[in-house]
Formats: sequence, C-alpha cells, structure tokens
Amino acid sequence: MRLNIGRFTGALLLSLCLQLRAQEIHINGDQPLFAAGIPFTIAGTTTAPPGTPVSVTIESQSASGTVEAGGKWLVSWTAPLETGTYSAVVTVGQATAEQLVRVQLPGFLQRQWPVEPPIIYGSLPNLSEDFLAMTDRWRITPPPYELDEHSRGKLDPYNQNLYKGDFPFRGPDTFLSLTGVSDTLFESRTLPTPSGVSAHKPESIHFFGKDEQSTILQTFIVSADLFQGDTAFQPVRQRLKISLIANYNHQRVAENAIVKPDVRRGTTRDDAYLSVQELFYERKLRDLSPNFDFLSIRAGSQPFSSDFRGFIFTDTNLGVRLFGNKASNRYQYNVAIFDRREKETNSGLNTNFERRGQQVGVANLYMQDFFRRGYTQEFSIHVLHDAADVKYDRNGGLVRPAPIGVFQPHSINAVYLGEAGLGHFGRINVDQALYYVTGRDSLNPLAGYDPKLDRNNRVRIGAGMAALELSYDHDWYRPRIGFFYASGDKSPRDRNASGFDAIFEAPAFAGGGFSFFNRLGIRLAGSGVSLVERGSLLNDLRTSKDEGQPNFVNPGTRLVTAGVDIDVTPRLKALFNANYISLDTAKPIEALLFQGNIHRSLGTDLSIGLRYRPFLNQNIVIVGGTAAFLPGRGFEDIYESKRTLYHAFSNIVLTF
Repeated sequence: MRLNIGRFTGALLLSLCLQLRAQEIHINGDQPLFAAGIPFTIAGTTTAPPGTPVSVTIESQSASGTVEAGGKWLVSWTAPLETGTYSAVVTVGQATAEQLVRVQLPGFLQRQWPVEPPIIYGSLPNLSEDFLAMTDRWRITPPPYELDEHSRGKLDPYNQNLYKGDFPFRGPDTFLSLTGVSDTLFESRTLPTPSGVSAHKPESIHFFGKDEQSTILQTFIVSADLFQGDTAFQPVRQRLKISLIANYNHQRVAENAIVKPDVRRGTTRDDAYLSVQELFYERKLRDLSPNFDFLSIRAGSQPFSSDFRGFIFTDTNLGVRLFGNKASNRYQYNVAIFDRREKETNSGLNTNFERRGQQVGVANLYMQDFFRRGYTQEFSIHVLHDAADVKYDRNGGLVRPAPIGVFQPHSINAVYLGEAGLGHFGRINVDQALYYVTGRDSLNPLAGYDPKLDRNNRVRIGAGMAALELSYDHDWYRPRIGFFYASGDKSPRDRNASGFDAIFEAPAFAGGGFSFFNRLGIRLAGSGVSLVERGSLLNDLRTSKDEGQPNFVNPGTRLVTAGVDIDVTPRLKALFNANYISLDTAKPIEALLFQGNIHRSLGTDLSIGLRYRPFLNQNIVIVGGTAAFLPGRGFEDIYESKRTLYHAFSNIVLTF
C-alpha cells in the first residue's frame, strides 16, 4: 500500500512538472518582431509536447498552428493589419505569452524639399499614398540594431517604463519622467600653496609650502519632469520640472588657512548642502506654423547656456525665458532675464532664498545653414548689472568687493555683443566665437581712485575675446587645432578697463574639463584673488567665479591648443590635448604683486582623458583623466617654482 501511494505521488509530481514546463513560451527569441508586409510568420519555441495547439491573437484577430517536434512552433499570419505596433498574444495549451510586433507596410515617406517643391499649406491635396500611417510614439518599437544584447529587466533604457515618460501617466498625453543621478568625483592635484604665518608642518619655512591637495565630491540628483504633449516633433504644451541636489564635499590640503581663513581650522573641510536647483513651469503660447514652429515661455530656476561653448553665460538660475523657432526650425531664438540666486561656496549650488544682486539679460538668434548648409550662426547680446555690496563666503573669505587695491563696494554695468558659429565646410569642422564688451565699472579695485581726484571714479570697459577651433573627422579619430584670446589691460591705472571677463562661463574648449588650466583654479598667494578660476580660461583676477564680481582690469589670456579625439571602441573614447598658455600682458599682475618684469609665458598644459560607457548609453558613464602643467617663465616669476604640477581625477556617473 505504501508503495502504491509513493508511485501515485511520484506520478502526480511528474505531471505537475510537465505542466510547469509547458508554461515556458519564447516568441521570436524574446525579441520584438518586425514584418515588412502581410502575410508574415510568427515563430518560437515552447516546452509543451508536440501536437499542442498554438494560437496567436492580434487586435481581436487570430491565427493558429501546432507545436512541432523539438518544441518549435510557427504560425502564418494573413489577416489584414495597418502599419503600426501591436501586441501579439500567443497561447500554447493553457499558457500565454506576449510580444510586440511592428508592421511596416510598403509605401513612401512624405516628399521632402529639395526633391520637389514644398507643399503650400492651406491648399493641401489628398496625398495619402505619400504618407505612412504611424501610431503614437510610445508604441513604436526600436529596430533591432538599437537593442543591446545585454539589455535586461524593465529599468534599462531599451524597455519602456511608465515613470520614464514612455507611456502616458495620466490621460492620453500627460507624461511623467523620474530621474535619479549619482555623481562621484575623486580628485588629486598639486597647486602652488602658500604656507602663511602659521605653517602646518615645521619644515614649511618658505613662502610656498606643501602643494598636495585632494577632493571628494558626492552629488545625488533627483528630478521629476511632468509634461503634456506628444513631444515627438511637436513641442510640449506645458511642463513642470523640479530637481533636488544633495552635495557632500571633502577637501584636504597640506597647509593651514586654505580651507578656512582661520588657521586653527586645520587642513581639512567637510561640508554638505541641499538645493532646489531646478524648479520651473513651461507653457507653449502658440503654434506659428503647421511645421511645429512655436513660441513658449519658461519661468523659474532653469538651465540656460547663451552660446555653443559656454564662453559668456552658462548657469541654472532664477529667470524668465521666451523662446521658439521659425521657418521649419531653421531659426531659433531666446529672450531671457535672470535675477540670479547666490551660489553656495563649497558646492557651487544655488542657495534657496538668497539673492545675488546681479541681473543678466540675454537675447540670441541661431540661423541654420547660414550661407552654407551644415553651418549654424549665432548672434547675441548680453546685458549685465552687478550691484555694489559686501559679501563674505561661507568659509569666511571676502568675495565682494575683491580684497585688492581699493576694496570698496562698486557696481558694474556692461553689454556684450557677440557672434558664434558651429558647423562644417566639407570635411572641416569649424567652431568659432567673437565677443566685445563695453560698459562702466563705478570703481575698479585694481584701477583705484581717479588720480585726477575726480569724484567720479568709474572706469570705461572695452575688451574683446576670440576663439577658433578647426577639426577633421577621419574614421575613428578627430585631430583638432585652435586658439583662444582674451584681451588684457596694458595700463591698469588709467580709466579704461580693457581686460576681458565673462559673466558666468563654463567653456567646453581646449580640452575642457580634462585640461589642467581649465579644470583647476590657481590662486595668487596673499592677494585673495585667483590667476584663473576653476572651470574657466580667463586670467581675470577674480575672487570667485561663483560669488565674485567680473573684473575687467586683468592680464588677459593667449592660448594655443592642439589635440585628437579617438573612438577606441564604441564604448571607449580617448582625448589627448596640449595647450600653451600665456598672458596678454603682465601689467595688472605686476601692479597687484608689486613685482616687476614678470614674463608673459605661463606654461604648457598636457592632458589625457578617457570616457567609458559600458552599456553604450548614458546610464553608466565612467570618466577619468590626468594632466601635467609645465611652468613657463612667467609662472616661475609669480610662484617661484619650476616644479611640474599634476592633476588626476575619476568621475563615476550613474543615471536611473
């Protein structure tokens, strides 16, 4: 009796296992199916036994077949379907599975100019044979070559998700996109560092002490973007976005009075800050043509860059922006006014409620195919008002006005006129910019009071900037050469300020963030100002790019650059760059340091950068680089050292 029960139990378990195996259905190798017409076949595999019925259902229509030997099955589909993306439900026995099927019937895309003259809207004829019917954008399946062989799960970029803006979140056309970013930066560098009156180490007896520095930055970004509209070609009708950024930063140096003016605070600093960096509402005001030309407005804390390379103004800050396009997107334009928030000292994030006292107005126009197809020209005007006030940063340092010369509060009013171009002439890529700034500074601290004892101590601003980069794309590498020039003030004490300075720049030029000179700020010992600020190419003698005022009495910059960008693999890109940097004039530094005969040569900057995308997308990006700065005669005159300076960093960005 026990033996019979055991046999019965074993048979029952075997039957259950066979039923569970029958649940496994694979359709087209678990990949979306593409059909170029009707009829087409749908095939797959299953663990069900041969002879089991197979049914395929698409849009309430069905076709059937049976499981063949080896678990293979094939169904021929002959029912009519329009061009579109459908869900095919496959039933094998009592089990079901689902897969996307893209049907693309033979036809012609809309005729495009200059193949034939464009259609005049208002009298559009019925040309149904010239169009392909398309479903809504969130039902279109990517073609096979865009699918990565390693994609898995529902959170990767190759699968659609309700919370990534792929499907309507509410109603027919309201979408929600949630994004999380982790940005981790490790940085080590050597920079000229004064030992001060209270050296950290007894052997630091010279004016310049130990130069090792290191930084750890951890940033978390969480953003929610709620928008209404199809957005495939037509701009969104309205949009609300908010981004919260939390930043932790750890700074370690080898000398006192660097992380804090108080030498008792030691050589390390840990700080954290939470900011509402983005918070804006956008609304489309009207459509200007059937070609999706539009006019929209955006108000709130928003990102904005006023030119291609970020030479003059690139920031996320509080403002109102009117923008749109014209002539089938050939022309794009912006009119924006920003009342900037104060920046937090150590993180560079916006403070949540403190006003900066600086207003910026920008108007620009982009024209595609300017004189030649493939070349885009931009014309712009920037208006700056920087009010007179006194500001100490979070670490206790004076940043407004600059603590040099006559450090008395002063206001600045300036206008930037400029043009920039980006595109190609045949195989040669051209990227250029030209700017001129004019205006008034009520009392420049380095120029000082008017020697004629005039009550009006203002200086007249008149300075220029020029940049040009030429590159050539050849298969997997791009060699490039270029130059950057910002005028300097050759007579600091007169009433003409001819040193060029930007508003809030972030130049992606001459090696960008991989360059030693561009990436790192180099302070002028004992002055409270910098030779060059972090994330800048300008030798402008500012206290801080984030919190200080523009200074138009400065030595200027001359830079010659050469490099090559190499696509080592589709996942790995390498960038090699060399810059030679010099001052346009040494007079302002000589006046500031009370030191004569400073040479203009600053040195040579050599850098190597790597950018790795392991999954061929932006979800995981690993960036690293190293750079060396070989001092020139002028740098040796200022910092009394011929020692080569180094910099290395690694940056891991995870986006979800």
